[in-house]
Amino acid sequence: MTKASSPNADQELIEAIAKLLNEQNLAEIEIERDDLRVRVTRSYATQAVQQVAVPSYAPAPAAYAAAAPTAPAGSAQGIAPASDDLSSNPGTLTSPMVGTAYLSPEPGKPVFASIGTKVSEGQTVLIIEAMKTMNQIPAHRSGTVTRILVEDASPVEYGQPLVVIE
Repeated sequence: MTKASSPNADQELIEAIAKLLNEQNLAEIEIERDDLRVRVTRSYATQAVQQVAVPSYAPAPAAYAAAAPTAPAGSAQGIAPASDDLSSNPGTLTSPMVGTAYLSPEPGKPVFASIGTKVSEGQTVLIIEAMKTMNQIPAHRSGTVTRILVEDASPVEYGQPLVVIE
């Protein structure tokens, strides 16, 4: 009989935790009771980071626009379509989060992948630090790295192209 009533008690506990999470404006809460462990999180913290981080990225396009007139006219025209091609290219690996991209596991260590490196699906190609957590970013397909679109220790946005794997 206790097992039959346990799911209801568990559901009530989860609802109470979620209510506490909202009332106290917490991002995460974890509770262990008997053989039950419940962790409730909400993603509003990531959205707040995006809102704060976006203005710091706004000057970057202006820097590229300022650099374009110094290049020959033919190459400046080739720059704009390349970004459009990246979004439709199935080989483009995009950032799953806002953070800082690192091409190697630690300063002074070899990079995970460089141009021409053959990678297999699931192999780490870079890491993104988000909220003091290092997140390994795996290759979404097997192939050869043809372009690396970010610099080491550079800020990245959600959905930003990082690497092209052909």
